[in-house]
Amino acid sequence: MTFLVGLTGGIGSGKSTVAELFAQRGVALVDTDAIAHALTRPQGAAMAPIRLAFGDGVIGADGALDRAGMRSLVFSDRSAKAKLEAILHPLIRQQSAALCAAATDAPYVLLVVPLLVEAGGYRERADRILVVDCTEAVQISRVVARSGLTADAVKAIMATQASRSERCSAADDLVLNDGGLAALQPQVEALHLRYLQLACDKAHAGR
Repeated sequence: MTFLVGLTGGIGSGKSTVAELFAQRGVALVDTDAIAHALTRPQGAAMAPIRLAFGDGVIGADGALDRAGMRSLVFSDRSAKAKLEAILHPLIRQQSAALCAAATDAPYVLLVVPLLVEAGGYRERADRILVVDCTEAVQISRVVARSGLTADAVKAIMATQASRSERCSAADDLVLNDGGLAALQPQVEALHLRYLQLACDKAHAGR
């Protein structure tokens, strides 16, 4: 009966920063991006079916997924995107569920899912949905600064994700991240205290 918070937000919203602030408070962190990276490393569980579906053209010299090549492919070919998701998403859901279930020593679990609103199967598992929100201009400037992508390239990625209003309408809780760390800390602390109480309530109700 683990209390589960699903964390999401658009590219450049600051999900990782917020997740780390929760982790510093002893929360169990399960990150689906990290799981996806592990699945697509050399010898990762997703690599054989990816090779079978797409051929060697999306496999790097080290045997890992060529992320840039695959990103380019799925942006230009919707069927390729669907094919890749059909391989990765069930594996990610399976592994994330196992990690969440194993986190019995933590007060609650924070499950980080960048495409939680877009992908099925996560909202139903979460007791609360927490969305990290910021303006689209801030999203673009952050991603350009850290990745070297052009603003137009970032906008193209954003266009494949849920809109800001769609994410916010799915949220039980919001963290506003237009500012810096000093503005985030009190928001995370207040939510953490609330989730501790809700987790305690759930544990007592389950007895």
